[in-house]
Amino acid sequence: MARLPFSLTNRQMPKTPFRLQSSATVTLGGVLREVVLGRLKEIVEQAAASLGLEVMQVELVGGGKHRLLRITLDKDVEGGVSLDECEMVSHQVSAVLDAEDLIPGDSYQLEVGSPGIERALTTPRDYARFTGQLAKLVLREPLGKHKTLVGRLTGFANGVVTITVDEEPLNVPLDQISKANLKFEWPKG
Repeated sequence: MARLPFSLTNRQMPKTPFRLQSSATVTLGGVLREVVLGRLKEIVEQAAASLGLEVMQVELVGGGKHRLLRITLDKDVEGGVSLDECEMVSHQVSAVLDAEDLIPGDSYQLEVGSPGIERALTTPRDYARFTGQLAKLVLREPLGKHKTLVGRLTGFANGVVTITVDEEPLNVPLDQISKANLKFEWPKG
């Protein structure tokens, strides 16, 4: 499913860009950093959970009048996240952020979307979940003479991804994958 953005003008974000992901890496200072991050994560996760969605990423980029708060959501069902679900999360998050005046400043853009049809594979759960799908893996070190593999994910166990390339199953340790994503396949027939 393609990214489905919604942009709303709200209060301006802090002057220093930050990114909140599962690793919670942020470049705000001290107490403000902890308060903003903790509450922002709570707000987004509560809105997403109310609709049975998973928060994949919360990211703040840009500065000045060009700040963007990007939220990426996912769902474990065929068809993924719908346009209506993105809109509902956008409205819920926006309302809470405005009511709490959590983010200082004048304005920012809020974008809520799905990971898309060629979504990144970032967790062990992703490799297991998308077994049977066509994927592209970029390796840290070449496997044989190939640093990029395109094939069908055929398994994941004990930190090893199995991908079948040209009918040959290859085992790739997860820590040897620098980047991976699904590849779109046109329906046959």
